[in-house]
Amino acid sequence: MIQPILHYSLHFLFPFLIAWIFCREKWIKAGLIMVSTMLVDLDHLLATPIFDPNRCSINFHYLHTYWAIGFYTTLLFFPKTRIVAIGLLFHMLTDFQDCLWIKYC
Repeated sequence: MIQPILHYSLHFLFPFLIAWIFCREKWIKAGLIMVSTMLVDLDHLLATPIFDPNRCSINFHYLHTYWAIGFYTTLLFFPKTRIVAIGLLFHMLTDFQDCLWIKYC
């Protein structure tokens, strides 16, 4: 029961906390941008079944591959894409913690 609460809190609440800590003057805008990175989950629509609670998203879905994560990391180096990159990488970290729940719980 705690795993879905943790997962969705990390996806929807923590981006605002990160934005408030690092971008206080524009934290709402930064938080909304980071939450909008949830759109990378559209690649789940290409999987069969679309949702599998026992599947690790990392390196399974196209926008969750190591190559994609490498690309998101390079976006950190450009000021105009930095907030998006932080949102995407935090999204991948959140999905990775699901993989740990599957493996160890």
